[in-house]
Amino acid sequence: MGTTRLAAVTPIHRAPALHAACVSASANTNVAKCPTNCSTCNLHEVCLPCGLSGLELERLDNLVYTRKRIKRGESLYQAGDPFKSLYAIRSGFFKTCILHDDGREQVAAFHMAGEIMGMDGIGTEHHNLNAVALEDSEVCVIVFASLEQASSEMRGLQHAFNKVMSREIVRNQGVMMLLGTMRAEERLAMFLLNLSQRFMARGYSPLEFHLRMTRDEIGSYLGLKLETVSRAFSSFQQGGLVSVQQKHIRILDMPGLKRMVGQHLAN
Repeated sequence: MGTTRLAAVTPIHRAPALHAACVSASANTNVAKCPTNCSTCNLHEVCLPCGLSGLELERLDNLVYTRKRIKRGESLYQAGDPFKSLYAIRSGFFKTCILHDDGREQVAAFHMAGEIMGMDGIGTEHHNLNAVALEDSEVCVIVFASLEQASSEMRGLQHAFNKVMSREIVRNQGVMMLLGTMRAEERLAMFLLNLSQRFMARGYSPLEFHLRMTRDEIGSYLGLKLETVSRAFSSFQQGGLVSVQQKHIRILDMPGLKRMVGQHLAN
């Protein structure tokens, strides 16, 4: 289902510290030009470099030379901004959302470390969504024109980017399935299972994590009212499926959650 670092979790490994030579180019933009080695980043197996050869990784290292820090609540980009770059999340957590004319916000996805943001702007050359940091975050900025040029020369990089695009399509299809066929508790169960899988792929605990989004944002994403999300969490806790302490989630019965959505996973 959809994308979604909803949370910080108990780490098995941690992202490497920032390089000492990394100096902010501007206190206002929080943009730094510094060495960023995709080949040594502990997220490269889930990010764009996944599956690339040594020479291809070296070429990609030359493309990713800018990092940008985004404080909690700030926008990485907004709907209508010109599309110039893709953003690989190095640390932190984001939501992408649409602001309707009446002021309502619709959450489209949640994005965590190792995922690529900004692809909504490829077709129209303008972003269609707002990308907002849910915690202090850092991204690697990849100029799209440079990525296109490198992809035309390296079949491996083109294949890796196609895989990233495919994952995004699958996420969107998952959201449509959630909104079209599942009951409220099934939607929330699928949401938690998806988070669990994504955290595990990054070396974190699949059973315990701390949500970075609010219940209201979860509801917006799942097409549910705030009260419905709260009731579903209470039902899960009473049924022994999860332990909930504010935003801290501990999955107690993984098989039970999977059985709840089993018929949909099988289809």
